[in-house]
Amino acid sequence: MKRFICSIGLLLLAGWVVMPSVALADASHARIVRLSLIQGDVRYARSFHDDPLAEGNATWEQAALNLPLREGYVLATGSGRAEVEFESGAMAFLSGNTVLEFYDLSLHDGGRITRLVLRQGSASFYVNPANGDYFSVTGGDFTVEASGRTTFRVDNFDDGSTVKVQRGSASVLRNDHSTPLEKGQSLSVHAGNAGDSVIGRAAENDDFDRWVSGRIQSEAAALNSSTQFVNSPYYTAGFADLYTYGSWFSMGGFGNCWRPFGAGLGWSPFSFGDWYLDPAFGPTFIGSAQWGWLPYHYGGWISSPMYGWCWNPVGFGFGRPVKWHPVTAVWVHTGTKVGLVPLHPLDKGGKTPVNIGKGVYPVQGREIGQPLAIASTEKWTVAKQAPKGTLTGGPVTSAAPPRVSRTLYAGNTTGRAMTPVAGSSITYDPQEHRFVNANNPPNRAIASNEVKPPTAVMGKDLPPNARVTQPTNAPSNPAVPRASLPARPAMTPPPAHTSGGGSSRSSSGSSGGGAWGGSRSSGGSSGSSSSSSSSSHPSGGGGSGGGGGHPR
Repeated sequence: MKRFICSIGLLLLAGWVVMPSVALADASHARIVRLSLIQGDVRYARSFHDDPLAEGNATWEQAALNLPLREGYVLATGSGRAEVEFESGAMAFLSGNTVLEFYDLSLHDGGRITRLVLRQGSASFYVNPANGDYFSVTGGDFTVEASGRTTFRVDNFDDGSTVKVQRGSASVLRNDHSTPLEKGQSLSVHAGNAGDSVIGRAAENDDFDRWVSGRIQSEAAALNSSTQFVNSPYYTAGFADLYTYGSWFSMGGFGNCWRPFGAGLGWSPFSFGDWYLDPAFGPTFIGSAQWGWLPYHYGGWISSPMYGWCWNPVGFGFGRPVKWHPVTAVWVHTGTKVGLVPLHPLDKGGKTPVNIGKGVYPVQGREIGQPLAIASTEKWTVAKQAPKGTLTGGPVTSAAPPRVSRTLYAGNTTGRAMTPVAGSSITYDPQEHRFVNANNPPNRAIASNEVKPPTAVMGKDLPPNARVTQPTNAPSNPAVPRASLPARPAMTPPPAHTSGGGSSRSSSGSSGGGAWGGSRSSGGSSGSSSSSSSSSHPSGGGGSGGGGGHPR
């Protein structure tokens, strides 16, 4: 009897101890991805209602390099391009006049769940999900899922959507049916005939495709050269930039350290950047240099009499979570003065910073000044984060991105003609030199380059309503987009599923036991999707959940 009572007491005690820790884990395991490259006009919105492109539905701000992106954010390009680096090793590349929504960035049993929505434009994606990860992109008419090392491109225009696989394989989910695509294949759906899909050979690469390929190759080369200096098998965003923009060297007692090219002995780590107010972590430093992601959110700083300030990748190792910091510095204050002390690898929470003897960097407004020597009469106190009122000034607001009217025909920049879908109300009028939306579907014969009905493409079974086309190389005049075509509503991504939770989707589209994760409301972007916390910090990329895939 005593043994039974003792056992019950131990169970109650364990529940009392474990339950608060789970709550803390849920609050601290937020996924954060990085805006790793900006070319030209790029803006973002933290939340929106219904349609982010509609005037007044979202508050748009100018995006900065190394901006942390969270679930619910929307990223848009004007006359420019952008690159997003995920902590799992995946990458997203946005062409001009493109709008991408980060619909779901969550965790489930240690796996990273990524569901994106391409609201307009063209974007390419490199993914290599680790075990338990899920990655999908929803266009206007379908959702593309990738479970292995894959590079694919999605176009979402007024008259339809298309996807082409450039490396690996992917599955296209629409109308509860999953269609497999291999390298070199494409699938197109026209808005006027959404029940019919066209599968054929992928169009030739254009300038955007070649830019994406070059970015992936350069990232892979730099990453392979940089990770040799860190004792960790896991991917962490930003390591490739360290090799490209700085040099590594060994420092006694601390192992390998890094320093940017061109930095002198008097260089200050926080002399080039800005502040961003994160909804969970508060004031977050954004390094304005291309390499300014990893050193400002991981590791610590060491002041060397020979080199000056150097960054040390402390915390990276085998099977250990890597802590993400809003800034790799300690907030201190005395009286009305507030400042920063670079975080040292040996610093302990709440204790006097090791580097305080090197001076305090005063923070006023949004500016970080040169270090101040500590007077003997001053007593600086450590603060968990910046005291209220320290950072003044808000973000730079921007107008909503324009809704650009384009068609699949006009968006095809390779000079390859595209075959219209049989029975579609979207037809090309040779007299007006544009696509028109006819009231009655045209009654035409099957084109000579069209095979119907197909039974297989490259050995793969197809849906009964799919058709196969062999693209022609006949040059054609580009179509003029019809301004009267209404914008198509964005689809809601299907629930995520992983191979570890049960059977994957069947060819008929039904979800197996591995499907889970409901849909968020399409109108709001705040709040997180239902997910359970992981044992590793996802932003670190170095947790026990695996490292995702390097772009090799």
